[in-house]
Amino acid sequence: MKNILFFGDSLTAGYGLRTSQSYPSIIQQRLKEQGYDYKVINAGLSGDTTAGGVYRVDRWLQEPIDIFVLALGANDGLRGIPTRETSQNLQEIIDKVRHKYPDVKIILSGMEIPDIVPGRYAAEYRVLFRELAIKNNTLFIPFILAGVVGVKELNLPDGVHPNAEGQKILAEHTWTVLKDIL
Repeated sequence: MKNILFFGDSLTAGYGLRTSQSYPSIIQQRLKEQGYDYKVINAGLSGDTTAGGVYRVDRWLQEPIDIFVLALGANDGLRGIPTRETSQNLQEIIDKVRHKYPDVKIILSGMEIPDIVPGRYAAEYRVLFRELAIKNNTLFIPFILAGVVGVKELNLPDGVHPNAEGQKILAEHTWTVLKDIL
């Protein structure tokens, strides 16, 4: 059996939902239904930043990893952490994973700051994920929350975290990229 590690924050953890409703769990179910012999490991931690990810990634690399889905950065953007720092942290995570598992396939889940936030930071933030994907030759999900962010019916009452229906859309965005490397 091969392992897929989803390494992220509350979006990956499925904040406010049953574990089975998180998008990694939805992906696990789809893999099973389609006859793929993969185990999904959900390493989502609510509130985590890319700096926290650098600190905790080694713990998750104890088991062999065949596919690594890197889905951190949302909290960096919400907190206004400098984009250079976010980029460096994501690069360090990618480097650690590739050092331990040179043949790992990596999917980078992009984040964006909503268009309603004007200015240079939002533009730099939007670009940093694309630049990292190109630089590291990783597979790329341009914006994991596309079609979900700002849609009341797809989010919990906090307006930030996807509900069960929103998680299905996150799973679909991920599946679109993942299916080609299974």
